[in-house]
Amino acid sequence: MKSSYDCIVIGGGPGGSTVATILADQGLSVAVLERAKFPRHHVGESLIPETYATLKRIGMLEKLKASPFPKKESVEFVTENGKSTGPYYFTDRDPHERSRTWQVRRDVFDQMMLENAKEHGAEVYHGINVLSVLFEEGRATGVRAADNGNRMDISAKVVVDATGLSAILARQLKIRRPDPNLRKGVMYSYYRGATRGEGRDEGSTIVYRTEMGNGWFWFIPLPDNVVSIGLVADLHELFTGHGDDPTDTFHAEIERCEALKSRLNGASMLTNVFVTMDFSYSADKVAGDGWVLVGDAYGFLDPVYSSGVMLALKSGELAGDCIAEGIKAGDVSEASLSRFGPEFCAGMQRMRQLVYTFYDPQFSFGGFLKKYSDQKDNLVRILIGDVFTEEVDSLFDALAEWSENSKES
Repeated sequence: MKSSYDCIVIGGGPGGSTVATILADQGLSVAVLERAKFPRHHVGESLIPETYATLKRIGMLEKLKASPFPKKESVEFVTENGKSTGPYYFTDRDPHERSRTWQVRRDVFDQMMLENAKEHGAEVYHGINVLSVLFEEGRATGVRAADNGNRMDISAKVVVDATGLSAILARQLKIRRPDPNLRKGVMYSYYRGATRGEGRDEGSTIVYRTEMGNGWFWFIPLPDNVVSIGLVADLHELFTGHGDDPTDTFHAEIERCEALKSRLNGASMLTNVFVTMDFSYSADKVAGDGWVLVGDAYGFLDPVYSSGVMLALKSGELAGDCIAEGIKAGDVSEASLSRFGPEFCAGMQRMRQLVYTFYDPQFSFGGFLKKYSDQKDNLVRILIGDVFTEEVDSLFDALAEWSENSKES
């Protein structure tokens, strides 16, 4: 490892791998410092079609096409009464291959992404624990890290925080803010032998509402006849009423969700129940003098629309271009590095608005589209991640009108 780089990327997940690949492709020296040894477990297996352009740009498409990951063409929502919307097929709107994506094992996918960054010229180091980002006169100048207990300072023109939920720089700067409207918790596990769809439905994501107030389950098919099953609900509902063992809560809620329970008949549970709490948040800004936040290190939304990896890839790509331009121009100020912020944050806010709508107890996709059938295309566009355009904003006008009418009726 050298003592100085054009850019240091902290974290080797999808966001970090993307920004590192973009920078290396433009001839800049970049080091990715990853604390964990890959492959490592990570939740968030469902990609959405908006990832296509970024994956193509960084050279990942052909690798994914050759992988055993199930192809995903749709998402389906099932009410607490077991009534299904039917699949929203992305390919019906646009038959191009960009409308097909994948359900991925994150340990494998993330390692593929990081290996791809290395192939493009990024230096990748595992087992490096970044202790803090170094600053001089308000500008980030590098990092202080530890390798097997040996501390070292590494300088850089720009430091990228891509540490996911750890969000080390946002925490260091005290600019991380939880979303008070999305105080949720997650429990999840993996099963083998569940009943899956067939044909074009084989890789469909299914979202099941629960009887537990604002709760829902995800059902995500993975390779080797495995499915990922997760439960998301309000914190106070998820962690009360079933004792101290999250497995008890998880199984009890599956028992109450008949539509999901029927798919798990005869399936075997492969892992313990994993738990994550109070995970929705965002930082006050995407960048400062000499530093940038990408992916979950900037902010994380509720996973109901599987937007996490897409937002990580998109922010990594947009930030990578800003960083490259700034370094080459000799300007790594906040004004230069944050130019991608308005576009990215506007897209993330559109996704957030639809998340808020999902948790409205009066809302249903079927009921909404029955009255506003002209908005189906915009709804599907957001479900595929096409949120970085004002063209979809009429959907939110209709949702506001629908919400107001539902309150009055």
